Amino acid sequence: MAGLAEIAEAAGVSVSTVSRVLNRKSGIAEETRQRVLDVLNQLPHTARGVGALRRTGVIGLLVPELSNPVFPAFAEALESRASQAGYASLLCNTRAAMSEREYVQMLQARGVEGMIFVSPEIANPDNDERRTRGYYEKLAREGVRMVFVNGGAPSLDVPDITVDEHLAGHTAARHLLELGHRRIGFVSGPSRALPSRLKRAGWAAALEEAGVEPAAELVAHGSFSAEGGAEAMSRLLDGPQPTAVLCSSDVMALGAMGEAKRRGLSTPEDVSVVGFDDIPLAAYCQPALTTLAQPIRDMAAAAVDELLRQLDPDGDERGSTSFSRMFRPSLIVRESTRER
Repeated sequence: MAGLAEIAEAAGVSVSTVSRVLNRKSGIAEETRQRVLDVLNQLPHTARGVGALRRTGVIGLLVPELSNPVFPAFAEALESRASQAGYASLLCNTRAAMSEREYVQMLQARGVEGMIFVSPEIANPDNDERRTRGYYEKLAREGVRMVFVNGGAPSLDVPDITVDEHLAGHTAARHLLELGHRRIGFVSGPSRALPSRLKRAGWAAALEEAGVEPAAELVAHGSFSAEGGAEAMSRLLDGPQPTAVLCSSDVMALGAMGEAKRRGLSTPEDVSVVGFDDIPLAAYCQPALTTLAQPIRDMAAAAVDELLRQLDPDGDERGSTSFSRMFRPSLIVRESTRER
């Protein structure tokens, strides 16, 4: 089954020209239009037919899970922005009943115009990056319009809207240093995950700037979950106890605080804790969580706007789709941190 890229190649035109023909746009020479239509009649261009390649007014939103509140927050913000632009959305939870690839096939079959991937599979540290990169490259060759949100894939020619993870780690560590802490641990996500590596680099840079050694014994890894946060915190507390920790996510921070409490330690009296994401629960847990907030609505707006730019057949084309816009996280100081 041929996609837009194959149709364009067979007709000797660009993908955008094929899109303009399918959407009955002006400005196409009649000879060129007829050549594209002839190719469309000859090629089995997808199981969906020509109609599905025309505008449907629907985009796909793919998120890795819904149990972590940050992902429903992104989904809501993306859907709201798309709706304002006149687009409906199909939401897919890619680590539930169906995989990301299965959902992509479903979205293609339903004729969505483009897709936004929040923390796509290539950002999953358990995957083979080379094979996964080839999969997205194939989608791009087929003419799939897509944008990553926190994709962590600089080797791919796919627009990526991201938060500055390095700055997040640096800001969190600097906040704790300013409170007088010197033994600052890092409750990290999986070691291969790019967000974990970037936050760790920011944490280490802040410590070094303050003349404090970022010792490896102060880092413990776990899954991006409350259980993962508790397990990583447990390993840190089994060694020389840190007086403060920063965590890869708010959910991990909640698990870390729970583990400290289980051991008879109080937050922040015995150990200060900083999270990342600013999920709604962060302001209402006890103690309220100091965290780094992602500007979710601004990031969602940038992702949808970039996708719509790609979908506009009359819009300016970039020579390369490679485009990254990085947003700064904001420190939200609450009750889980205090002076040493």
